[in-house]
Amino acid sequence: MALQFTSDNFDGEVLKSDQPVLVDFWAEWCGPCKQIGPIIDALATEVEGTAKVGKVDVSAEQALAAKYGVSSIPALLVFKGGEQVESLVGSNHSQDSLKALLAKHA
Repeated sequence: MALQFTSDNFDGEVLKSDQPVLVDFWAEWCGPCKQIGPIIDALATEVEGTAKVGKVDVSAEQALAAKYGVSSIPALLVFKGGEQVESLVGSNHSQDSLKALLAKHA
């Protein structure tokens, strides 16, 4: 199951992580977000121990979404060493392709 990132834990869980982190910026009202949600949760379980996978609810965390320039959701951002290194938008991504994206930054 994917972690839940908020403004309270984003710095410690994402920016200071020694593993690559995939962050799914999503919202409850977003159809495509619900479509990719199970893929994100399955990926979180699959890569546990080598990478982190979590979600940011843009309705509750508008400041985080604005800070990272998220204007369309779902937005998938990869962080490594405190820096954003990749970004994808949309729900047409497979679990395997997202796993490969994380592995590239391991």
